[in-house]
Amino acid sequence: MMPLKKSTRAGAALLIALWAIIVLTGAVLLWAGYIRQTVAVSGETFNDVEARAMAHSGLAIAMHPLTSKETGALRLEENNDPGFRVRMISEGAKLNLNFLFAGEDPRKLDMFRRWLESRGIDSQARDRMVDCILDWLDADNVKRTNGQEDGPGYHPPNRGQFISVEELAEVAGTEPLTSQPGWKDDLTIYSSGPIDLSSADANILRLLPGVGDLAIDSFLKWRRGADGIDGTPDDPPIQKLETVQGFLGLNKTQWQQLGGLIGLHDNAWQIISEGWSGKVVRQATVVVRKGSQNPQILNWQE
Repeated sequence: MMPLKKSTRAGAALLIALWAIIVLTGAVLLWAGYIRQTVAVSGETFNDVEARAMAHSGLAIAMHPLTSKETGALRLEENNDPGFRVRMISEGAKLNLNFLFAGEDPRKLDMFRRWLESRGIDSQARDRMVDCILDWLDADNVKRTNGQEDGPGYHPPNRGQFISVEELAEVAGTEPLTSQPGWKDDLTIYSSGPIDLSSADANILRLLPGVGDLAIDSFLKWRRGADGIDGTPDDPPIQKLETVQGFLGLNKTQWQQLGGLIGLHDNAWQIISEGWSGKVVRQATVVVRKGSQNPQILNWQE
């Protein structure tokens, strides 16, 4: 066999070297891609952790006993990355389901009916809904005129109260309400019960017996202060319920009819804290009862 010429051997070595370079380059590119992906994932993980930490920081500030809606530290957002923003919503500004249906007080049930009417629910559906809710809560198994008691596939717990607002969707006859977007927004089980005049909006105040729109507008204009915004430092303090009576234009008899239906400064709050880092945003929502050194957490969702 003839030996390979020197030039042929050199050419073969060059091809092998080129092939090795190609393989090595491919390996390096794959490794570089892996590193870039790992760095990106690590960055996203870091941003996620930091965004959650910022949301929790907002919650910690809002849950402090001395923090109110007017506290400036709740708005750490302008030109901040990472940052957070916090909203505090009084549970007393909502309708407490357990309060409204306890004792079957006609005034409270009528408030609930008027609220359903404001959401476009007709009288027949309102009557069925109220009776079904009462059947759901009461201790017996006696069906009301428009209600529904225990039967195939339907078993009211008869425990006397709701354990969550979401439970309302399990009650027969409530579909005209629970099929609506945002149906839970005005409802709670966490407040002390009476409507909080220091935070309730016009839609809730309008449900109180004998309270008209003009009186509500006058009251809210005063309550919001010069800037026209609730929860800002210029809001006048409301120390006594009687302070509100004049703004609502109610005489002594009308005012007495509101007894037990209204209150001030409910200590249950929904706190919505949104934190971000880079493009990652995380939100935490807590319902807390304040008023003591150690706030009581009633519900926590992330």
